[in-house]
Amino acid sequence: MSKLVTIYGGSGFVGRYIARRMAKAGWRVRVAVRRPNEALHVKPYGTPGQVEPVFCNIRDDASVRAVLQGADAVVNCVGILGEVGKNRFDTVQAEGAGRIARLAAEQGIKSMVHISAIGADAGSDSLYQQTKAEGEALVLAAMPDVVILRPSVVFGTEDQFFNRFAGMARFSPFLPVVGGATRFQPVYVDDVAAAAELALTKGAAPGVYELGGPDVATFRELMQQMLAEIRRNRILLNVPFFVAKIMGSTFDILQKISFGLFTNGVLTRDQVRNLARDNVVSADARGFADLGLTPTPMSAVLPDYLYAHRVGGQYKAIHESAARLRKD
Repeated sequence: MSKLVTIYGGSGFVGRYIARRMAKAGWRVRVAVRRPNEALHVKPYGTPGQVEPVFCNIRDDASVRAVLQGADAVVNCVGILGEVGKNRFDTVQAEGAGRIARLAAEQGIKSMVHISAIGADAGSDSLYQQTKAEGEALVLAAMPDVVILRPSVVFGTEDQFFNRFAGMARFSPFLPVVGGATRFQPVYVDDVAAAAELALTKGAAPGVYELGGPDVATFRELMQQMLAEIRRNRILLNVPFFVAKIMGSTFDILQKISFGLFTNGVLTRDQVRNLARDNVVSADARGFADLGLTPTPMSAVLPDYLYAHRVGGQYKAIHESAARLRKD
């Protein structure tokens, strides 16, 4: 019988790519999510019955244990960018990650990949980065041979980075930029999935790998590249950090006093803290080269999905080509 991997958060942005790769590698894939009925898009990744979404709440031992039954390997992709309802940074990114690793170890599972993030630091002033570091520590305590992947900002067809700002550019003449000089090293989502697949199928050396693409650029430069790709001229409006902190605090308070009627998906205080520091691979970190992988440049991928934000969508390139012919 083929091997089985349980992927927590396997229907999310990164998780679905790992699920697809593991299915293509011949593994059975159990996708552990809170709402299986909303994760049916993963089923066609394999043959009938090969990829199955199942219910799991990582805040509960019994729930996490149940979906580990019979698994040969485990992947944790669960993470949040902001706290909403019961989903708190500590319960999801720290306690949840530790719970998965602890119960996997109890069941004798030897192989685990944990998706963290560049910048994970217990001493950070950001709760996001603090809990990422705490989650790593708890996972390592239970599964010393774990492979921890720390990607920079992840891009791809379903991303909430380039797509988010491209969507804003469709309706606004301005694009607010917080931390315009902060450097990022965007990494293609399927490259992260390839690293996870390699760790599970070929046994990469345990430890931490920081994953960044071949391009390093400031936030402002990334927005300029995005705007060039969607063929729109917009004013990039620099937002000073002290103003951004006030904005984030205001939105956070509104979320709290509205009892969930308003969800702060705009800007949080914690996100402002993260935007104040570079998000690039450390000079002494292991990365793609140590895994024998070559990361994909943004220029090879962005045109494949950002065209949808152009005026005229997929027909824009045809119109541009026709215009050049008329000039000739």
